Amino acid sequence: MTPVQISHLRPLIDPTDLAAVQAGVTILDVRSPAEFDSSHIPGSYNVPLDLLPEHGPNLASAIGGPVVLVCRLGMRARQAEQALSALGFPRLHVLEGGLAAWEGASLPVNRGQSRWDIERQVRGVAGSIALAGALAGLFAWRPLGGVAAAIGGGLFISALTNSCTMARFLAKLPYNQSMTCDVSSVIADLGSRHVPESGSARRSPSSLPHSGAASQ
Repeated sequence: MTPVQISHLRPLIDPTDLAAVQAGVTILDVRSPAEFDSSHIPGSYNVPLDLLPEHGPNLASAIGGPVVLVCRLGMRARQAEQALSALGFPRLHVLEGGLAAWEGASLPVNRGQSRWDIERQVRGVAGSIALAGALAGLFAWRPLGGVAAAIGGGLFISALTNSCTMARFLAKLPYNQSMTCDVSSVIADLGSRHVPESGSARRSPSSLPHSGAASQ
């Protein structure tokens, strides 16, 4: 099989292709710091999705090369791609299937404290509210059944718009804010490791378990 060339990477990159060029790209994990602490690709950097607009220009100047965006399943990474494209990032790629696909391909992962990722939390909260509403509508007061319909409608709109209000809300809860991301340190580290594409490839050391994340 022909080796994957960095210059020929597709916008949507699969895990095996990313593993082949990992040393020559910057991997930005846009999940929450708590999720990143739980598990992440070795050598990746954590910059949460909601911090990208604020720090995007500085990230662009520090990186200066191809960027692969990662989240759990891919939805937040695609949102990050849209945000960074608007800020002028020239070479953006999204890991197809996210970290779940990377793990499914039996590729290495740095692990810390086990936590539910945001997508799983959304499924759990939405499912619980929908179930409670449906049962309340059946056995208590029929109009309460509309709660289940409202949750279903919200999930449908989330799929259409490729966004999730519930995920943004859950990300702000104390459970998901137990760690913070020092983006300034991430930018400084990226800047210090930047080399021209004609030079040797570089990445952050895979031995760093929490690149850019700091405990409160």
